[in-house]
Amino acid sequence: MHKHGGKKFKQSNSKSSTEHLQRTSPSISLHGGGFTGRQPEASPATGSTGLCGKNSFEAGSSSRGKEMSRLMLNPIKNHKPETYEDMELDVSSLLLSSLEMHLPSYLLGASRKNKASYMRGILKDYVPPALRYRDQKQKEYREKIMSNYQPLHRELYTIDPVAFFVPTFLKAINDNTEQSFRSIMSEPTPGIFTFEMLQPRFCELMITEVEHFEKWADRTKLNVMRPNTMTQYGAVLDDFGLQTMLKKLMEDFISPLSKVFYAEVGGSTLDSHHGFIVEFGTHRDVDMEFHVDDSEVTLNVCLGRQFSGGELYFRGMRCDKHLNTMGHSEEIFDHSHVPGCAVLHHGRHRHGARATVAGHRVNLLLWCKSSVFREMQKFKRGFSSWCVECNQEKKAKEDKLITTGMELLTR
Repeated sequence: MHKHGGKKFKQSNSKSSTEHLQRTSPSISLHGGGFTGRQPEASPATGSTGLCGKNSFEAGSSSRGKEMSRLMLNPIKNHKPETYEDMELDVSSLLLSSLEMHLPSYLLGASRKNKASYMRGILKDYVPPALRYRDQKQKEYREKIMSNYQPLHRELYTIDPVAFFVPTFLKAINDNTEQSFRSIMSEPTPGIFTFEMLQPRFCELMITEVEHFEKWADRTKLNVMRPNTMTQYGAVLDDFGLQTMLKKLMEDFISPLSKVFYAEVGGSTLDSHHGFIVEFGTHRDVDMEFHVDDSEVTLNVCLGRQFSGGELYFRGMRCDKHLNTMGHSEEIFDHSHVPGCAVLHHGRHRHGARATVAGHRVNLLLWCKSSVFREMQKFKRGFSSWCVECNQEKKAKEDKLITTGMELLTR
């Protein structure tokens, strides 16, 4: 099973909601007996942690004897961390830059290579053995592909803004202001943005590249890892060499948008991605169950081709506690796919896709993630400001406190 996955969830008994769910079928499902699809990616921070002295904390048991790797509990003030973007790493370069602020002072003067090695060792200690085994198998899988697969369209593997994007989108990104972004976008419901993004030629090249990869995999008897457990078709673009292009897409073209529109949910600190293609239609996947994504921000772009049906439907953002609650009328939004047009939304925005009843529909998805935001969420208590149900509970508690206070004053 591929390591990436959305989350399915069950839905309360409601005729309208049930009708929607019966038309759909693969992500974080809301019906049935609870979480029946892909489980969310296990957190890397499941190792033991404990305070070691006043200023450092234990980062996990090292495989090298009894020696323990340590980080400072508080960041080093006035230290400018190095960048690690040009290094071939299996972890986020931004995460290493953030972690460097917590290195012991005697390591700050070490070479960049040694600092990266030290921090990677700490991070690996947090990963359970099962996940390490899975990651190792995936690494071997990718290495096998990269050493044998010959791309069909090499121009896709290095981002070319003029060739990839429509002029209006490119101008808005270059201007880099909220006003320029909103000038090309529609916001049909809060937190969901639609806009024209990709050139028709790019869409066609990407579709044929994926077809070329799948034919090669079939010839070589390679068992293709699908994007997630909700899909039986499609491919992970990072697996056959497109990770550098997708990383650039996230950093230079999605992050400027997410910093403006999704700052409170990790949009300002995106540092990793999962990019893939899904296919729907005859002899392919038919629909997508009601779910949420394993992302902070999701980009979903229709590439083509000719098809009928397959509309996305959204039903509001929810935290884990309220994942299975009913949607409200003002949260209902349906979106019909148009080739080249993108939908940008918060990963926790519940959604699904209705059946593609004819033809062949291909979509490119980029799940953008923030390790910093996810780590912070582990220590967060109380309400999620973006969850409707949390806000209603908070308001109910405040109203109760006011009422109780008034009653006490009256007495």
